[in-house]
Amino acid sequence: MSELDEAWAVALAQAEQKARLAGRKDVAEYLSLRNSNDLLRKAGVDWLTKSFTTLAGEANRSGSSLKISNQEGHRFHLGSSTMVGNLLTLTNGVRTLFVEAGWPRTPRDGVVRGGGLACGNIRHLGLRAASEEIMLLKSETGVPRWVAMKKRGLRTAFTEASLRQHLATLLDKPSGK
Repeated sequence: MSELDEAWAVALAQAEQKARLAGRKDVAEYLSLRNSNDLLRKAGVDWLTKSFTTLAGEANRSGSSLKISNQEGHRFHLGSSTMVGNLLTLTNGVRTLFVEAGWPRTPRDGVVRGGGLACGNIRHLGLRAASEEIMLLKSETGVPRWVAMKKRGLRTAFTEASLRQHLATLLDKPSGK
């Protein structure tokens, strides 16, 4: 967690406590929900980044030569909104896979449409058809889960198998090998 994220979490907790002491239950509940959602967002983005990094490390131990870089505080656009989060870049020769994930941090950044907590892009440089837009949703159990956004608003689960497929595409290997 970055210093800014830590400072934000502390500020939210202080504001929530202040609202409770002032009898502003509505404000305290909103701030509690905001803090809870921020924790889910962070966990979801961390899972995505760490999972891709782990799979890339496994590929390198099996003979690949992927270059891995990670950037925090990355800003990217989805529709008319700006997301702020992480950019993981995996490079295999001339092939590059960009994994972007984040959420709007300020009102001017916009919103995550469709009831999501966070959004992301899995972008293959030069292979637009292999790229996907993903969204982090809160499940009925409260656990965050990623879904791939398809045409006409359809959503499909974005799982570890999905990550492996993207890595196979980067490595120019058929799926499952």
